[in-house]
Amino acid sequence: MKNFMSISLLAAALISPSLATAETCENETWNKIMTRGKLVVGVKADYKPWGYRNSGGEIIGMEPDLAADVAETMGVELELMPVVGSNRLQFLEQGQIDILIASMTDLPDRRKIVGIPSPNYYSSGTNILSPKKLGFTQWEELRGKPVCAVQGAYFNKLVENRYGAKISAFQGTAEARQALRDKKCVAFVFDDSGIMSSLASGQWDDFEMPLPTEDAASWGLAVPKAEENCVLGRFMSGMQFYWHREETLVELEKKWGIQSTSYLAEQADKYADHLLDK
Repeated sequence: MKNFMSISLLAAALISPSLATAETCENETWNKIMTRGKLVVGVKADYKPWGYRNSGGEIIGMEPDLAADVAETMGVELELMPVVGSNRLQFLEQGQIDILIASMTDLPDRRKIVGIPSPNYYSSGTNILSPKKLGFTQWEELRGKPVCAVQGAYFNKLVENRYGAKISAFQGTAEARQALRDKKCVAFVFDDSGIMSSLASGQWDDFEMPLPTEDAASWGLAVPKAEENCVLGRFMSGMQFYWHREETLVELEKKWGIQSTSYLAEQADKYADHLLDK
């Protein structure tokens, strides 16, 4: 199955929709990967369980597993490079990484900078982690209050402008969470998926995710903008298609103890081989 999928993905990647597109594809990144025999993927190292360091310092998680599947399918070695929200796009633009799989929300302004192949592979929304004793029930209650956040997160401005929260942005999630514990803010605004993971860890028993989730948005992996419609971009489109069709993402949620999402169930049904099922 893996060999068949590899051949199928590569064949699909090599097909160009038009001669004009084919003539403009230099496939620089793809060729670099194949020449050196190694794929460098930017992933989170501070966002458990999507990407984090274990006790031995190794980066593990759902997205590193996806990166490993990409490298295996391409037949090359894998190198994981840790990124954060404030530098991940720059790392891709500068060629420090070949592709990016780092819990990045798919937004129009980001599509102007990097290539985001479809279909997207995950989805989440915005919520807060806050002490139970504060008893928040409405977003409006954050008005005028200090709220911790991570630099580069798209929802920082939304919460600031919409509800008047005083955003204090930190470089990584670990720093932002520690600031919450240190009572430097009343809440930590973040992806609901990440908050659910924190609460399930047993290390945040005095905290809760009290508000209704807002602004659900899909996560996109990224390739260099110039290769979005070339071999690498098409290859990654194929990878995501198969992750949904084979329910790879659903299984990885279970593996990493992530609460099942309706998004993945919907995508698995959307891309299923219904003729084969019959």
